[in-house]
Amino acid sequence: MAIRVTLDRMLLERRMSLTELCDRVGITMANLSILKTGKAKAVRFSTLDALCRELNCQPGDILSYDDSEPQVSEDD
Repeated sequence: MAIRVTLDRMLLERRMSLTELCDRVGITMANLSILKTGKAKAVRFSTLDALCRELNCQPGDILSYDDSEPQVSEDD
């Protein structure tokens, strides 16, 4: 997928654990792990808003577009 999730980098820069972020944002560890590993097919704006609020960042700090990645169809 051409959208990359850089949540690991943000957590490292903020010296915050995934568990702490889960508690602050109110998302399950499983759902945040799916997002962190780039396996999520979608993310709610409310979730993105909460992540940005707790990490004190912009959406572009968490998500980036890499056009060198091969495109995957919705059926895959």
